[in-house]
Amino acid sequence: MRLRNKPEAPEKIAGYPQFIPENPEELKGNWSSRFDNNHPIHIEVGTGKGRFIYEMAKLHPEINYIGIELQVSVIVTALDKLIEAELPNLQLLHVNGGELTQYFEANEIDRVYLNFSDPWPKNKHEKRRLTYKTFLAGYEEILVPNGEIHFKTDNQGLFEYSLASFSQYGMILKQVWLDLHNSSFEGNVMTEYEEKFSNKGNRIYRVEAQFRA
Repeated sequence: MRLRNKPEAPEKIAGYPQFIPENPEELKGNWSSRFDNNHPIHIEVGTGKGRFIYEMAKLHPEINYIGIELQVSVIVTALDKLIEAELPNLQLLHVNGGELTQYFEANEIDRVYLNFSDPWPKNKHEKRRLTYKTFLAGYEEILVPNGEIHFKTDNQGLFEYSLASFSQYGMILKQVWLDLHNSSFEGNVMTEYEEKFSNKGNRIYRVEAQFRA
């Protein structure tokens, strides 16, 4: 997908440090102070335009959320949502999701969401997939013991790869949905991509995978 260039985006992001911290590495180990509470912290790696993380923050004020997105022209849309309806339990990070240990201390995060990640279908790009073992090692380091990854995609190949990757890493596959929207699952919050792909008739896959303590 070609991203629309938004020349004003960097300046806008810089203008709202209360929502997108300028030096997030300084918050490593101190995110509870940023939120001014000790609530659990859930992060979404690859938050896109922010619909999922924004809706989750509205639904669950007892949980703190952080949306992580590298593309400046995309995260600015998520920022617009946060500016319009300020949520004290939501922050955004304009950083690389492959460098999470620079911004979070060990055991600081309670859950990781991966929604409709780039499938990187070519074998030579396997290491770029967000469910590749090196990414899993990063998630494990920042998550609490028995922390979980909740993963959704419409890409069958990526889903099958991820199930295998989770299993080979030694994770527990707690629950697996092969057709989420035609299941009994309750409380699903859709992303922009999820709605688009579902409307096209694509099947949505979901898994909850847990690290072993």
